[in-house]
Amino acid sequence: MISIYGIKNCDTMKKAFRWLDEHNIEYQFFDYKKVGVDSKLAKQWLAQQDWQQIINKRGTTWRKLDDETKDAMDNANALEIMQAQPSIIKRPLIIKDSEIILGFNAEEYQRQFLN
Repeated sequence: MISIYGIKNCDTMKKAFRWLDEHNIEYQFFDYKKVGVDSKLAKQWLAQQDWQQIINKRGTTWRKLDDETKDAMDNANALEIMQAQPSIIKRPLIIKDSEIILGFNAEEYQRQFLN
């Protein structure tokens, strides 16, 4: 089974849920708004992927950060911000066989889950 992390009402999350459901792929969903982001788990993500891959720099949460915070961003700062403002994490973040899959892309999902 895969684990999917994000925010339930996010449009990109809804696309991912719909695709997974249509292809009968079982998953366990963790809602950042309800359970937050576990420090140990976030550290694992940042060990596998650079913060620039995990942090959504297109979203409003990133844009609301002051320039000093953005300029000083590194894995340690990203960890703090991910825990304080989980909306900054790209969605969905899927864990499959210890591998991170970020965002929604139907072709990538086809390759990852059906091949």
